[in-house]
Amino acid sequence: MGAHGTYYIPKPSHWPLVGSIGLTTTLVGAASWLHVDWYGPYLFTLGLFILIFMMFGWFGQVIYENQKGLYDLQVDRSFRWGMCWFIFSEVCFFGAFFGALFYSRLWTVPFLGGEVHPITHITLWPDFKATWPVLTNPNNQIYVGAKEAMGAWGLAAINTLVLLTSGVTITWAHWALKLNKRHQLCIGLALTIVLGASFLMLQAHEYYDAYTDMNLTLDAGIYGTTFFMLTGFHGLHVTLGTIMLTVILIRSLRGHFTPERHFAFEAVAWYWHFVDVVWLFLFVFVYWL
Repeated sequence: MGAHGTYYIPKPSHWPLVGSIGLTTTLVGAASWLHVDWYGPYLFTLGLFILIFMMFGWFGQVIYENQKGLYDLQVDRSFRWGMCWFIFSEVCFFGAFFGALFYSRLWTVPFLGGEVHPITHITLWPDFKATWPVLTNPNNQIYVGAKEAMGAWGLAAINTLVLLTSGVTITWAHWALKLNKRHQLCIGLALTIVLGASFLMLQAHEYYDAYTDMNLTLDAGIYGTTFFMLTGFHGLHVTLGTIMLTVILIRSLRGHFTPERHFAFEAVAWYWHFVDVVWLFLFVFVYWL
């Protein structure tokens, strides 16, 4: 008992260890897959199943403890700080990839094109022109060049509209929860889930066109690498966010939240708005400019 009342201390848990094993297995499998090792896809899939198992178990335990009334306002505050730091780590994660994009565009490409050091340009690749996007490698021998860059005003613009609309629907659902309008809450969440799934289907179609029609792949030089790394990881975050929204919808249908206590909903809403903002940066710096 302290100045802020009691504080719930959970029992030692095995779930962090399970999550670490799953994450390590997934990353090793993904790296092996990229190196064309035969076991890569199987190891990657195994790691995903371990992560899914961990999520069901760990989050299920937290939901159970919350429904039992074990959490007070101080625990709620710790959850909020935890989510804030998690989103900050995600900002740093995407910041690293945006940093790679900006470094390539603003330093490496001009350097190779002779704008920074003409002697290096003449010595190494005198025919290389400093233009973005770079669709072929400077020596034009290692990588197969893409036919064209990904346009901004096709599927990318539609997906931007889809995500911006999803930000409106989840906010609408949030206000419904605060006003204890359960029907509106569930409709808003369902609409957000549909929009998230629509975004992923459109992105899958875009990737298919990139690989089959445009020859834009991970092997297509620095432009292809940065494009798929940024948009691919963002798509992964949209996938996770859609799964989280589905869980929140199920909990809402079961009446788990009240207008005063609903941090699980707020945490997912914060995450979804973060995903929206990241996409706006992607649309501007990867597709448009």
